[in-house]
Amino acid sequence: MGRPTVLPTAADVEAAAKRIAGVAVRTPLVNSSVLDAAVGARVFLKCETLQHTGSFKFRGAYNKLSQIPEAKRAAGVVAYSSGNHAQGVAAAAKLLGMRATIVMPSDAPKAKRERTAAHGAEVVLYNRDTEDRAAIAHKIAQERGATIVPPYDDPQIIAGQGTIGREIAEDLTALGLKPDVLVIGASGGGLAAGTSLALKAAFSDVKIYTAEPEGFDDTARSFKSGHRESNAKASGTICDALMTQIPGEITFPITSKLIGDGVTASDAEVARAVAFAFRELKLVVEPGGAIGLAALLAGRPPVKGKVVVAVLSGGNVDAEMFDKLIAA
Repeated sequence: MGRPTVLPTAADVEAAAKRIAGVAVRTPLVNSSVLDAAVGARVFLKCETLQHTGSFKFRGAYNKLSQIPEAKRAAGVVAYSSGNHAQGVAAAAKLLGMRATIVMPSDAPKAKRERTAAHGAEVVLYNRDTEDRAAIAHKIAQERGATIVPPYDDPQIIAGQGTIGREIAEDLTALGLKPDVLVIGASGGGLAAGTSLALKAAFSDVKIYTAEPEGFDDTARSFKSGHRESNAKASGTICDALMTQIPGEITFPITSKLIGDGVTASDAEVARAVAFAFRELKLVVEPGGAIGLAALLAGRPPVKGKVVVAVLSGGNVDAEMFDKLIAA
């Protein structure tokens, strides 16, 4: 048996913030009177749609890759992802002069596949319903002596994503505000785990909810049962970034302790949120990135009169899909 994994802490997030400073974008915290009126609260959106590669994933990827020893960098890295982690790893590897190979589902949005390749990464496609992406990636890494870069279940990845919570805390403090509620998308749980570590360290009484697509609420169900639950389906939602089958082994002990409650949104509600962000806020958000906003606009969780933050985690959406969503 290997050594047990040491869970990341708020101190690891602080260290990650120093590593990514000047490399990652410090994304804005946006408030809109139109959104406030629609939700009945003072709502701030953390716009990771404006991050390098169009999603929060660059933070964790750069934090992870920058800590790979020089002697191991020549062998490169291998990651598996539906698209946003793929682009984050590819971009970070390019900056650090490393070879990147990314295992991606064949049904991943075309824009995500093309942009991953555009960063210089080798893209290996697989069937989401019949093949095991992690097994494919580990086989390639073993053959090449490369470093595996997991999409969420890794302390360095989690710490990198946690810099989002740190920035939220700093920006709200500068405004003289304390957050009452954070709503954050969850799939494998890296974003939720890291962000909750940092935000809870700054505001211990903030109430955090995960947000997931209907039918893919493994995190919320896991909170209720006390152990990791899996989804019945591998695909079947417009939120392509949120179809991980089960919460992570490393992320779940963190989220179950610091969060412990979740909400869902239907595909129709997500579509309305994407359209709302475009029409009212002038923001392009992909379906998975809009899940927290979708839940808030649908009245979940109840937040009237409170200071609320939702993370817009990504903006990588195919033009054809986007056209359908904003026309709905």
